[in-house]
Amino acid sequence: MKNNLTHSLALLLFFYALIFSQCTYAQDKPDAHFQKMMANSFRTEGIANIDRIAQDETQRFCSNPQSSNNEQYQKRVEGIQQLNMANIPAPKDGRYIGDWQKGEVIAQSGRGSTWTDNQQTVNGGGCYNCHQIDRKEIAYGNLGPSLWNYGKLRGYSQEIVIYTWKKIFNPKAFNACSAMPRFGHFKLLAQEQLQDLMALLLDPRSPVNQ
Repeated sequence: MKNNLTHSLALLLFFYALIFSQCTYAQDKPDAHFQKMMANSFRTEGIANIDRIAQDETQRFCSNPQSSNNEQYQKRVEGIQQLNMANIPAPKDGRYIGDWQKGEVIAQSGRGSTWTDNQQTVNGGGCYNCHQIDRKEIAYGNLGPSLWNYGKLRGYSQEIVIYTWKKIFNPKAFNACSAMPRFGHFKLLAQEQLQDLMALLLDPRSPVNQ
């Protein structure tokens, strides 16, 4: 009985190892059949184009579970972050701070970029989905840190202003696999909208900093 149990356990562990090795291989080398299945499972609908399923280098890296306990992985993370950082431009008009009242509207809105929208639909940031921003707002997420008193706690130096701009524009420049959308990188928000969100966080008159 004991021998049978040991044999069964060994067999089970063997199959687990086999499955794991196949999964790892599939992650390292994308399976052509899987790629074809993905392509055939989606279609362009309205403004939601099929090209959205095509991943860039950052997305491919973050989609594949990997061990973070090795030097090669850490170097890859640094490379991804540097790649994203290098593509963050300063505002074209040199202005970082916009209108905090407009910024609050953007933070509240989760609209835009879906197949039911059109080219004229104004995208929102959906910031309250993940952050507490204004304490008067009773509905907010906690996936990201609280942004209450963002500027009041950090100050309003030029270094903080530029850091905040880059963080909103492309958070993966600081955290390769951040869950935060790359609002500027993918043009989800226009420059003026980014400036208005900056004002919500950094304008001393914003209710966020009262």
